[in-house]
Amino acid sequence: MIMEQRIDQKEEKSYLSLRGTPENNHDSFFEWSIGQQTGLSKIQKHGRFGKFYKQSWRQRHIRDMQSQLYFYLSKTASSHVGYGAVFNLEFSPSGKILVAACEDNAIKFYDPLSLRQIHCVPKAHADCVNCVRFLDERTFTSGSDDCTVALWDYRNLRQKVSELKGHRNWVKSIEYSQRTGQLITSAFDGKVYAWDINSYSSEAAKPTELLRLERLMRTRLTPDDNKMILSTSLGYYVIIHDLDLSTLTTDLENFVSDDYYLLLQEKDPKELLDHRSNHVFHQKRNRVELVMDFPPESFPWCISSLVVHPQGWCMMSRFTSEMEDSEWTCVHDIQEDSFNFDKSTVDQQRKNNTPFVPKQRLLYHVSEPNDGRGYIKEISVSPDGRFICSSFGFGIRLLSFDDICRELCDINPKVGESKTLTEKCMLLSHQRTVVTSKFSPTHPILATGCLEGKIVFHEARL
Repeated sequence: MIMEQRIDQKEEKSYLSLRGTPENNHDSFFEWSIGQQTGLSKIQKHGRFGKFYKQSWRQRHIRDMQSQLYFYLSKTASSHVGYGAVFNLEFSPSGKILVAACEDNAIKFYDPLSLRQIHCVPKAHADCVNCVRFLDERTFTSGSDDCTVALWDYRNLRQKVSELKGHRNWVKSIEYSQRTGQLITSAFDGKVYAWDINSYSSEAAKPTELLRLERLMRTRLTPDDNKMILSTSLGYYVIIHDLDLSTLTTDLENFVSDDYYLLLQEKDPKELLDHRSNHVFHQKRNRVELVMDFPPESFPWCISSLVVHPQGWCMMSRFTSEMEDSEWTCVHDIQEDSFNFDKSTVDQQRKNNTPFVPKQRLLYHVSEPNDGRGYIKEISVSPDGRFICSSFGFGIRLLSFDDICRELCDINPKVGESKTLTEKCMLLSHQRTVVTSKFSPTHPILATGCLEGKIVFHEARL
């Protein structure tokens, strides 16, 4: 099924010989292939998932070869962090640094190429460290159960650059808006804050509250900063299209998504006909959409893990059922172009205050093991967007959209015809439940962390 799947040996030798390197020099080929992805000799468009996706035939062939390397992943090294469970892993943009967020207040740093520990900040926070996010090669942030967000400079880890205080519960999500230069954070207090971290004024330490969602779990921005996606512990998502952070607070004033969602669940929601919040689903900017379609047998409840496809085509999430007796991984389309967005129709709906009608968004799904109850299992996606890494007991498995691991733009799946994700690889390398994983952005390396406090590095060995 999985571990036995191999690409043709003749083809393997042909592309390895492009640089004349030994067959076991996997990093050289991966680095070489990244350097070859320049120029556009021929444009390819594949349905709605390829509308803004431009690649030459050469680039596409190289990406196909890169994806094959993940079939050769095997355990190469492991390390016990010594500070409780590993809750989050994050690579720097160059892939030269791996940061581990630890249960016992610490942050540890590894060189994923030499597979050794290089730094440790034992008391990075006053409580569990939940998430880490790089802003550039030297600047990163961390969020904690101590309700703070810390800004760090990797060149000087003896002290924080700044400590951002404002949340009243565990900080679980950190995003960075390239468009505005603002840090976007969310916590279990239900609030989404924006921080102007590039300002030197006294106001920089004061957050701007963008919105509040009582059952908020995770917050993500798409790569182009055009959408904000929020997952909840009530079994639905909120997508904000045509995102404008400067007006988000006023545009969504008095909107309570939980109340509207519960009214949508009723068989005859008459109260929605003249609901005061109908306009938020039709406005030109910061337009709201509720996503609420799932596999019939899943009974979604707490959507605790959320990631966005590298091209911004879809969102991947993992959630538990209402009775906490099952877990699922799902893929939902998030593109508005899928529905032939008609401005004249929207203008008419806005004028008539038409109630929101949920759309079908589900593309793929798969049932997951229900071990390690009470802990969040963070999923991750490969840099090419072809593989989803999901916790599977004491290991992980790689999931793809079809048997030959094509990109979504080649498959062009139909919304409303959900298919089961395909298992391509399973790696069992831990003694306790795996709760986090991360792909290197520049090398065929996958790092995983578990409740035992162990990090395992998996590399492609040809």
